[in-house]
Amino acid sequence: MSVENALMARSNNQCELCKSENNLTVYDVPPHPEQREEDSILVCEKCNLQLTKKEELDAKHWACLNDSMWSEVPAVQVVSWRMLNRLRNESWAADAIEMMFFDEPTLAWAKETGDHENTGEVELHRDCNGNILQDGDNVVLTKTLDVKGSNLNAKLGTVVKGIKLVADNFEQIEGKIEGQTIVILTKYLRKG
Repeated sequence: MSVENALMARSNNQCELCKSENNLTVYDVPPHPEQREEDSILVCEKCNLQLTKKEELDAKHWACLNDSMWSEVPAVQVVSWRMLNRLRNESWAADAIEMMFFDEPTLAWAKETGDHENTGEVELHRDCNGNILQDGDNVVLTKTLDVKGSNLNAKLGTVVKGIKLVADNFEQIEGKIEGQTIVILTKYLRKG
């Protein structure tokens, strides 16, 4: 039986965190990179995006942790504890953390990535107005830019179609202007 099928059976075809039945996927609980039933959980798209820090935390959505934290599955307990810690500024999350109890190996796994020490803030690519940018978006330059190492001058108001986010720098995107792929600072563009 595949890991996904085993998780579907274990979770009754529901997200193991919020009980949603939509767009379910396997989430490998870090730092375990390979899919194994005991190291993975089944999550919905919303939970996955927020777990992987690709979407801002929605504290109301995570109220589901008040139930999932009591799961008998260690991987679900670990993820619940990590998310509660990211939400620890919410009084209900702080209270829930105080109620949780782990055996030593599970607590060590929960602390292993250090994610529990982070705040709930998520760094995302944002345009000059604070709008969230995603791969494939179209943007408009808000400033005329000289492109280093080129005689290209990207003019104010130029539309850049189908951008690509720079993975390790939230202040940069890649886009094509006049056939050349260039890196553009997000503070000089707005979502189109």
